[in-house]
Amino acid sequence: MLILSGVLSVLQGAAGIAEDRLFGVPRHYEYRFDLTSWGWIHVVVGAALLVAGVALLRGLSWGRAAGTSIAAISLVTQFMFIPYYPLWSISVMTLDLIILWALARIAPTLA
Repeated sequence: MLILSGVLSVLQGAAGIAEDRLFGVPRHYEYRFDLTSWGWIHVVVGAALLVAGVALLRGLSWGRAAGTSIAAISLVTQFMFIPYYPLWSISVMTLDLIILWALARIAPTLA
């Protein structure tokens, strides 16, 4: 699921970098950045999610902690991105919450 969230974030970031007309631009919003900036944020977070997901699958010792941390960061960035594309952001936020729950419940011997 970490890898899926990473892929979705990278795709979202690529659309932002390409200045796709898919996203709306809110006029008055506290966390309003240039859409290209948001794109790069999502690409970096998505790449980190991919790395953490692969590390977790390979059973590396740092995979669980990295996955939990990056999924929490992804959750916050998706929350801040809601005004730009609400349905996508809420869907990825739900996926991130499921990831956080699963990583919190995983047996330490498996991580």
